[in-house]
Amino acid sequence: MSRLAVAAAMLCTSLAHAAVLEVAVRDASGSPVADAAVYAIAPTGPADARGAKAREIEQIDREFVPFVTVVQSGTAVSFPNRDPILHHVYSFSPAKSFEIKLYTGKSPGEIVFDKPGVVTLGCNIHDWMIGYVVVVPTSHFARTDATGNVRLRDLPAGTYEVHAWHPYQRAAVAPQSAVLDAQATGNVAFAIDTNTRRPRYKPPFDRARY
Repeated sequence: MSRLAVAAAMLCTSLAHAAVLEVAVRDASGSPVADAAVYAIAPTGPADARGAKAREIEQIDREFVPFVTVVQSGTAVSFPNRDPILHHVYSFSPAKSFEIKLYTGKSPGEIVFDKPGVVTLGCNIHDWMIGYVVVVPTSHFARTDATGNVRLRDLPAGTYEVHAWHPYQRAAVAPQSAVLDAQATGNVAFAIDTNTRRPRYKPPFDRARY
């Protein structure tokens, strides 16, 4: 049997014994929290061997889309500019400091996010443009939608430390422990005290200026 066939067989066996983790994120009033980064780390058991996949963060209507992006350490991210104007993307964050100078259209290159942490994105031309990249040391991650829920699939059975983070949280959120059985579904709920997102002032579009 070839190495590829062996690897495929091992993957199928692993997935057949995989668990699902459903995570709900709510604010202090019980309302759903969108754009929260959720990820699960296994402190015990085999290391997470799945590779990171390339991602895109677009610039559309002078905003970063998506507003929050969650990636595994080692992921290469491109920044295509879909606007008919120039952008200058940068970050001064300790987890990743970089800049992509004035451009439009295809991203001039990719940025590899190789260190876990939160990276705040900005545009040197449009100061209201803010975005976030949450770099995590695991392939088990997701971002909550408008319902405040996520589902992490294909987790090997075991004990996990589950984390949640939101750009407008008022304080750090304590991780929770989840013990997952093979082919079972676990549940974790977070309550995050968050500020209300208030979009920064964005001037009316003027192609000559913006």
